[in-house]
Amino acid sequence: MELVSRLLGVFFNLFEPVFRVGQRWLGITRLGWLFVGPNLLVFGLFTFLPIVINFVYATTGGVKLMPFDRPFTGTENFGILFECRDYFDIHTCRKDVFWRAMFNTARFSLFQVVLMILFSLATALVLNRKIIGRGFWRGVFFYPVLLSPVVVALIWKWLLQTHGVFNAGLVAMGSTPVNWLTDAQWAFFWTVFVSIWAHMGFYTLILLAGLQAIPREMYEAAEMDAASPWRTLYRITLPLLMPNLIVVLVLAMIRAVQIFDEVFVLTGGGPGSATTFIVQFIYQTGFAEQIHLYGLAAAASLVLAIGLMALTVVQLKLTRASSAGQKAR
Repeated sequence: MELVSRLLGVFFNLFEPVFRVGQRWLGITRLGWLFVGPNLLVFGLFTFLPIVINFVYATTGGVKLMPFDRPFTGTENFGILFECRDYFDIHTCRKDVFWRAMFNTARFSLFQVVLMILFSLATALVLNRKIIGRGFWRGVFFYPVLLSPVVVALIWKWLLQTHGVFNAGLVAMGSTPVNWLTDAQWAFFWTVFVSIWAHMGFYTLILLAGLQAIPREMYEAAEMDAASPWRTLYRITLPLLMPNLIVVLVLAMIRAVQIFDEVFVLTGGGPGSATTFIVQFIYQTGFAEQIHLYGLAAAASLVLAIGLMALTVVQLKLTRASSAGQKAR
């Protein structure tokens, strides 16, 4: 410890002249900018600069990579994405794959988020009770979160492929093998299931922390009033857990909209475009196809960014409304 203290003393002595110059130059009230300035510089370099570059690509055309070699086209890329003769029939759209990816993403988000919240809440309620091996079961449910999404997808692909473990079990029982990943409906089902299996532990942990923050005295009072479990859940648990539920809702929605890695490894977006989502469309348009349409991919990514910003605004408003409601009580 003495050696560490000496090293820290040497470190601060080296930077003391810099701090004195900064204090003399900026003043004592603005000296904090000297500490947060490098962080803001790095944050701006890796966050705001890519947004600006993305906007440049979205408003230029051609297949050249360097922005200076690309002609300015304004909103042409957005016009290509949203050009449709009939918006109720995606086959009439110029980029029908984009609209199919948007529809698949919306459908996936709806099913995945609703089921994710229900299963996470149910799991958190069970793990919050005094059960045998509670610590073990908490670790079991959280373990998939520690795995790479690619590893998760490879495991389930090995289980679900035509000659995989599931079909081997069906054949052993005398049943007919099922095309788990080549049938559109089954492929979509398994993308939702695998996503929930891989990420449910994270949201369960957030809800479990909220449950443990609820005072036990409230449950004891409800028990003395002979309140039923459902009434206790509806009148005590859910209202007090609402801030955590809002966080889980928004985080799960953002994660669902950004889905790519495990689905791309599991199904590749197929069969056909049944499991092609918006992020995969961006990747294929900008990098995977023979002609790299960077402008079109950048325009689609800006559409996705606007949607994510809208979700963030909704989260802030819901959080404020929930806080105001709790204060009113």
